[in-house]
Amino acid sequence: MNEVYGNTALEMVTALRIRRTETLASLVRKELERMIVSGELRAGDRLNESALADRLGVSRGPIREACRGLEQSRLVEVVVNRGTFVRQISLQDALDIYDVRSALFGVAGETLAARITPPQLATLSGLVEAMARAADDIDAYYPLNVDYHAKLVEFSGNARLVTTYRSLAQELHLFRRQGLVSEGSMAVSNREHRAILEALAQRDAARASTLMREHILAGKKRLLKLTESERAGAASPAPDSQRRRKRLVAGT
Repeated sequence: MNEVYGNTALEMVTALRIRRTETLASLVRKELERMIVSGELRAGDRLNESALADRLGVSRGPIREACRGLEQSRLVEVVVNRGTFVRQISLQDALDIYDVRSALFGVAGETLAARITPPQLATLSGLVEAMARAADDIDAYYPLNVDYHAKLVEFSGNARLVTTYRSLAQELHLFRRQGLVSEGSMAVSNREHRAILEALAQRDAARASTLMREHILAGKKRLLKLTESERAGAASPAPDSQRRRKRLVAGT
């Protein structure tokens, strides 16, 4: 488990001054969520209250309160006498969540096709085009991908669906990123995004629902393929040079 923080100053202080209607803790929580979504904080990373407070220009109180909120949303977990860590879930848990997300995403597509507005279509189209421009940069592509999915569910207008989907999606950030890192995956994913957008623009509820369910299951398949590839690589005998190096390091 690592502690990872950049040295670059954030625009957090400006946000804190402008958005007086929000509490410090809620603003800190949003920033920590952004750091997890972007990959700045990865599964297993420890949240150092002092370092975060210095970075965000706040006291440790709002950091601690924000962490409690993140624990309730299952983004982090508290380990007694050790601290707060970005939550890790098992591969099987991730696969189960993909299946549930697929069903929820299909419901959102069916609902949204009947009610989508021109401004909403424009927003989604803008995200698809932005992802096309970022298709070779996972750090740029992934937050746009998360926003696109969130907007599709949000625009459905079903508050309970939004809450349930968001909770499940938050648990999967590490695995969702992994499923997009293999060559060509982002381009394939965005072609699926574009097809969904076209079905919604045509108000084809059945097609939108099917495409959105299949899109999540395609992400699941990409993750499984990557996992199997990594396991095969780990099981392969190390080259002679690597084995010699291991013996030298071990002193044998």
